[in-house]
Amino acid sequence: MKKDITDRTDIQLLVNSFYSKVQADETIGYLFNDIAQVNWEQHLPRMYDFWENILFQTGGFKGNPMQVHAELHQRSPLNKAHFDRWQELFLATVDELFVGEKAEIIKQRARSIATMMLIKVTPSNDPRSIM
Repeated sequence: MKKDITDRTDIQLLVNSFYSKVQADETIGYLFNDIAQVNWEQHLPRMYDFWENILFQTGGFKGNPMQVHAELHQRSPLNKAHFDRWQELFLATVDELFVGEKAEIIKQRARSIATMMLIKVTPSNDPRSIM
């Protein structure tokens, strides 16, 4: 029986499961594996801190994800399909593992983060730019 996300251990399970999918994904895996050449031993603990802070306001994350993604975009252009796929994998992973209020909150925040990243990192994707 699934339960809600309650602590860092749950965050670690979510992040590890999600990034296992990301690394193998045909749409976005190359961005992590080939372009960013992510050091997973360093990246995963930072993502634990990030999502724990997002969900539980721990204050444990220090960094600028927007800048990191803007730099990645300069090396290999990101587009809406990349952010959509990231979001699809993240939401599916949450749904596979958890159910409850915190699970719904983390999905909502992931949707918001993906939307803001898309708009800020790739300004041509901002729907306001066509007005």
